[in-house]
Amino acid sequence: MKIIDCHGHQTIVPQAHLDYRDAQVARLGNPGLPAPDAPHISDDEIREGIEANQLKLIRERGADMTIFSPRASRMEPHVGDAETSQAWSVACNNLIGRVTDLYQDTFIGVCQLPQTPGGTLTNSIEELSRCVNELGFVGCNLNPDPSGGHWNSPPLTDKYWYPFYEKMVELDVPAMIHVSGSCNPAFHATGSYYIAADTNAFMQFLQGDLFKDFPDLRFIIPHGGGAVPYHWGRYRGLADMLKKPLLDTHVMKNIFFDTCVYHQPGIDLLFDVIDIDNILFGSEMVGAVRGIDPETGQNFDDTKRYVDNLNLSDEDVYKVYEGNARRVYPRLDKILKARGQ
Repeated sequence: MKIIDCHGHQTIVPQAHLDYRDAQVARLGNPGLPAPDAPHISDDEIREGIEANQLKLIRERGADMTIFSPRASRMEPHVGDAETSQAWSVACNNLIGRVTDLYQDTFIGVCQLPQTPGGTLTNSIEELSRCVNELGFVGCNLNPDPSGGHWNSPPLTDKYWYPFYEKMVELDVPAMIHVSGSCNPAFHATGSYYIAADTNAFMQFLQGDLFKDFPDLRFIIPHGGGAVPYHWGRYRGLADMLKKPLLDTHVMKNIFFDTCVYHQPGIDLLFDVIDIDNILFGSEMVGAVRGIDPETGQNFDDTKRYVDNLNLSDEDVYKVYEGNARRVYPRLDKILKARGQ
């Protein structure tokens, strides 16, 4: 069995990549500055960051492969204009592409999208196509709130998003729902904004009928589904009040949750409430919570320990660690089959 982590970000990057972003932001304040050149980064610089962090922890914690994307909190679609977002997304995705080329057995790419508050999705469609067709990526991170915490985009069920969904279906790739950094002081990014966005996305799907129009569309709602499993009865009741079908048929054929929940009772609840076919193993390391839990002496984000403690059947263990990921990410499945795995 291959243990696939569906939720990893490149949170440690070479300094030249950060300098490029700083130059981009500086130019926003002074348009007379030249557009920065793409950063020059050696393979050794990439190896240094990856091998001391994600790769080291993957090996120590017993996983095999991570579905890898740019650092979520630095996607920052609210910073600058469409041109800035496009150039930044290309730089971030190209860096992920180099990681996946250097470590083909361990990392597989999903892309950041060049979204812009109030903008069209044309650039996002083009970048998704480039990353899938040229870089071999297997999915994307879709931001439901490019404003960075002001929530002025249409709900995910609005036809504004339909051209992008059509491209997702054409390419047969899923999207992880993932906001970026918060520019609204009312939202702490990882402690509030992320969880709120996950919960909002689920409720938007519940209120709409998106999956009647796109029955093959697939979304991963990360961080254990936000508040959804904890309030499952509320959402079942709201579906009934809104005259929607049962959640199992209305949304749960198209929506999946990861295991980025950082304590055992939370994982226990997730698996007790949500069907095993809708849960993908994920850790988000090195990510939102990096410390050691003083109650257990283990890292908060070592989520494999929590899953292993559930004493699942062999069939269910396979689903959570490998089978569900291969089903939700069919391009990943094809890549692994081509390698005889």
